[in-house]
Amino acid sequence: MIVLGIETTCDETAAAVVQRSDEGRGKILSNIVLSQTSEHAAFGGVVPEIAARAHVEALDHVIAKAMSDAGLGFADIDGVAAASGPGLIGGVIVGLTTAKAIALVSEKPLIAVNHLEAHALTARLTDGTPFPYCLFLASGGHTQIVAVRGIGDYTRLGTTLDDAIGEAFDKTAKLLGLGYPGGPQVEKEAEGGDATRFTLPRPMQGRPDAMFSLSGLKTALRLEAEKIAPLTDQDVKDLCASFQQAVVDVVADRLRTGLRMFREKFGTPTSLVAAGGVAANQALRKVLHRLALEAGTVLVAPPPALCTDNGAMIAWAGAERLALGLVDTLETPPRARWPLQDVKPHAVPPPAILPRRD
Repeated sequence: MIVLGIETTCDETAAAVVQRSDEGRGKILSNIVLSQTSEHAAFGGVVPEIAARAHVEALDHVIAKAMSDAGLGFADIDGVAAASGPGLIGGVIVGLTTAKAIALVSEKPLIAVNHLEAHALTARLTDGTPFPYCLFLASGGHTQIVAVRGIGDYTRLGTTLDDAIGEAFDKTAKLLGLGYPGGPQVEKEAEGGDATRFTLPRPMQGRPDAMFSLSGLKTALRLEAEKIAPLTDQDVKDLCASFQQAVVDVVADRLRTGLRMFREKFGTPTSLVAAGGVAANQALRKVLHRLALEAGTVLVAPPPALCTDNGAMIAWAGAERLALGLVDTLETPPRARWPLQDVKPHAVPPPAILPRRD
């Protein structure tokens, strides 16, 4: 089974072709990602209108490159998958509409993929991870702990009440005058900083649930920076190190609770899976390894290139759903919001194909 995947939910224009064997093993035949970082850097964050226009300009070329690298034509694929939410609605419309056009013309099934489900299933592409497993999804827009029990079978154990972890990193970088994207910049500065210099809060620590809150931590960092302004280079390094350590401590506490909740409801997870761009942070990866060992399981962390947004994860999620007969109609709408727990596991009738006109 070979599926084309299209990803346009934020600031990466991406397309990939992935093959899924009858035994459920995955192989990436091509994976093209065009980043828009330079277009948004001056604004310190993603501008939705700019992102949507960039997708329109680049997507056809990105898809053509993905198909060329795979050595295939549209007649050779078994389905077309596109991220249909959640995300910036302008970009989602571009990708989903393009996928519908390809599906219609090539008479192939359309699979409308939930972007979060694609992150959740990437470990099955890279490591063949069996169900059930505990997913820690940490990105610029999402922070969730999820029990992944099967395709379309997800139970959210915890999420953030305000900022996502990646968003908090980006806002911290902007506050301290660092570059965009902020996460890698904060991590780099933290390497030379003193994580004990500033006393920052650990929001939600010790609570019996697995919820997160990052806005108070971000505010506390701003107040500390204002006290010692103007900032020296060492001040910035120490602030970054203190902020990153606070995030690591919060993740350790919240995820330890989430893993306990998982065991109580579903038994020991086959693995702890890390997904999303923030999962590439090395300080976080160390604590995730420790937590997995404590829980009697292993950490599965896909390569960094497959943790951030990409077309391969969309194609793989599409292949997993297509293998179960889970396809979508051409009337499927784009969605700005689409909670993972609302993903439906049941199949719907195949998409209607209009008759060709000779």
